[in-house]
Amino acid sequence: MAVVDVDRGLVLAVAALADNALTRMVGLLGRAGLASGDGLVIRPCSLIHTFFMRFPIDVLFADRSGRVVAMIDSLQPYRLGWGGWRARQAIELPAGALRQAGIAPGGRISIEPVR
Repeated sequence: MAVVDVDRGLVLAVAALADNALTRMVGLLGRAGLASGDGLVIRPCSLIHTFFMRFPIDVLFADRSGRVVAMIDSLQPYRLGWGGWRARQAIELPAGALRQAGIAPGGRISIEPVR
């Protein structure tokens, strides 16, 4: 899936989709890191954890319409991240990706098939 900043037409990541119980439970566990341009889309999701992970991640939370409702920069291992009551999906990205892309709360993202 391509995670796209709708406002600027920028592809933030090519991400795997975790949308069932097993893929949501496994998430990024067992990985040594995320390469630049990689990510994970988790839906439905308003709360994530980094327990047993070995690297920090950036997390973007969006509502049903793709509006960014919360962001967490460089969430360290063994932490929780909550997107708030309106969050319906979480996008996990390499640490520093949100700052580099200039994403801000209130912006819009879309999740599209990779072309």
